[in-house]
Amino acid sequence: MQQQAEWFENWFDSPYYHILYKHRDASEAEGFIDYLLQYLEPPASARILDLACGKGRYSRHLASKGYEVVGVDLSPKSIAEAKRLDGERLHFYVHDMRESLPEKNFDYIFNFFTSFGYFDTEEEDLQTLQHVREGLKPGGTFVLDFFNAQYVQQQLTGRERKTVEGVNFDLYKRIEGGKVVKTIHFVDGAKSYYFEERVRLLTLSDFERLFEAAGLQLLHTYGDYRLHAYEAANSPRLILLAKA
Repeated sequence: MQQQAEWFENWFDSPYYHILYKHRDASEAEGFIDYLLQYLEPPASARILDLACGKGRYSRHLASKGYEVVGVDLSPKSIAEAKRLDGERLHFYVHDMRESLPEKNFDYIFNFFTSFGYFDTEEEDLQTLQHVREGLKPGGTFVLDFFNAQYVQQQLTGRERKTVEGVNFDLYKRIEGGKVVKTIHFVDGAKSYYFEERVRLLTLSDFERLFEAAGLQLLHTYGDYRLHAYEAANSPRLILLAKA
């Protein structure tokens, strides 16, 4: 019997995912990456892995700085589009982060914009972090950018409708089973669609435990894209910096 696809396999490979989120501020994201690079000061020879790179926009931005960059993502359609950007210092692979990385010996591994916590079990999260550890050079740096679970719970919007490119998306956010769940329902033409996003509400203490088990030394936590100190009650993000 064929195994049922996980929610992120269907949703991230759907063109409607990119329609719904087309409003996301690319300049803010690139500004964060620039600020992070200014803070980290990678040498010109640095090798960087963009883990869960999507269509490769930010991998390309990293490569434009002169670094050697590899981008990996589970979505074949996203990687097919990203491969149009392939170059001498920029390469892409379809990859499930729960599996061993296709390349290793990275100076930096980045996991941006809440691209973690999608799996059903903590064991799968730990597997991912263990592969991150194995993929880094000794002393290499891992940066994981996640939402702040406490802040997300305070800011839940419940039900809302967004209209993008003529499609009316009915969205509903709720907390269920230790996850923030967003249902996405819409009609396009004569066809009705339904998707879900399910992300585990991982806290700082969860990450501390997981990083230690994976052999990653957590050094710093930040609360926003300007790398201000993390505050559990007020910070919109939980950005973690660790060393192998």
